[in-house]
Amino acid sequence: MNAVTTIAITLLLIATTLRAAPPNIVFMYADNLGYGDLGCYGNTEVKTPHLDRLAAQGVRCTDFYVVTSTCTVSRGAVLTGRHPLRNGLLHQLVVEENWHGIGLPHRERIMPQYLKDAGYATACFGKWNIGFAPGSRPTERGFDEFLGCRSGNIHYFAHTYHGEYDLFRGTELHRMEGYSGDLFAEAAAEFISRQSAAKRPFFLYLPFNSPHYVSSINMPKGEQPQWQAPDRAFAAYGWNPAETDEKRRYLAVISALDDNVGRVLQALDAAGQRENTLVAFISDMGPILRPTHGLGVASAGIYRDGAPSLYEGGVRVPAFFRWPGKIAPGSVSKAMLSHLDLLPALLTAAGAASPKERILDGRDCLPALTNHADTPHERLFFHLRDAVAVREGSLKLIRPKANAGWELYDLAADPSEKHNLATKRPQDVQRLADAITQWQLDMKNDASEPVPYRRGKGK
Repeated sequence: MNAVTTIAITLLLIATTLRAAPPNIVFMYADNLGYGDLGCYGNTEVKTPHLDRLAAQGVRCTDFYVVTSTCTVSRGAVLTGRHPLRNGLLHQLVVEENWHGIGLPHRERIMPQYLKDAGYATACFGKWNIGFAPGSRPTERGFDEFLGCRSGNIHYFAHTYHGEYDLFRGTELHRMEGYSGDLFAEAAAEFISRQSAAKRPFFLYLPFNSPHYVSSINMPKGEQPQWQAPDRAFAAYGWNPAETDEKRRYLAVISALDDNVGRVLQALDAAGQRENTLVAFISDMGPILRPTHGLGVASAGIYRDGAPSLYEGGVRVPAFFRWPGKIAPGSVSKAMLSHLDLLPALLTAAGAASPKERILDGRDCLPALTNHADTPHERLFFHLRDAVAVREGSLKLIRPKANAGWELYDLAADPSEKHNLATKRPQDVQRLADAITQWQLDMKNDASEPVPYRRGKGK
């Protein structure tokens, strides 16, 4: 047997092995976590050892974006790999929509449906928030298992939302006791153990409901709305659980999230699945910076504003990935990437073909994560209600609301978006504004009809 033949056989064996053993996938989606809220992104006050270690074991992204900055719409976008203007989920669901609405149009396909077709066991534990009408529920959209809340900012311990208990297993109400993040992490650990024993590849979606604020509507009568964390999270700082300082309570919520991420990672290790699992951790948007919602405690780092806006603080988010043997530890990617890219990347990792009957707006970002490749995007577009923006290279054009003037920023020289260059560079403004117009027209191709907006109380 000559050398060429030997190499060919070796490559064939490797390819066969890869096809036979696709990686497990764990996708954790934090809720309103700011770019400056974690130790690995420069926060010196917070204790996030598990997340910091996870980032150090893989690649940490500096220019990772969500294309919109409100919870429902962000979730619809990441799960479909399609922009909200194309997938039809354009607004934050109000109370009745969270409980009984269609939300994401049924025409849309989401991550677990693609991965289930590729042979994966699938589970979702956490915040759903994209519609819970018959046909819209997780176990009707590709997930084998679901434990979580239909809606958004539930009470972390009582699990209530606008006066109703809101924890479900499958499609049925399911009463449990405990801190919501603990329950989701425990369910995830059990799922990992069970699927590992069955020797079946798995896709685990963990949309934690933290560190989202809890509003007064979800509090029992007489209880003060405040950031909610288990006692151990306060103990990590040497604080009393009765601590009243809002900043300290917020840090404890993030540390509780970190602790639960650690539980999931430990479960992978215990099951012997660390080496064959792609782990992604992303925030669904930037921090909300309003009184009682995060102002003065949450952090977008050096970036302007927070959610819901299209300034950098609202759409640039922490994101990191670990895949042993594929992603070099200690890597940093400065490529301009999007949460829309996650679905194409996961399909590539799973060895599954991209859909031919559906337009995906995301692009496979694995080359950027594994080989330091540049961005797969010429431009990234952003949209929320009547606000729109585009980033091209270091230039960003934004119209923050209807009838407002265009604002142009050079993020390389001005990452905090303090110096509007629109009057100095009118040609760039016109060129990028024209690109937005053309993009808006393109979004009509293969678009789902949006579910009508129903006015009412929001998240």
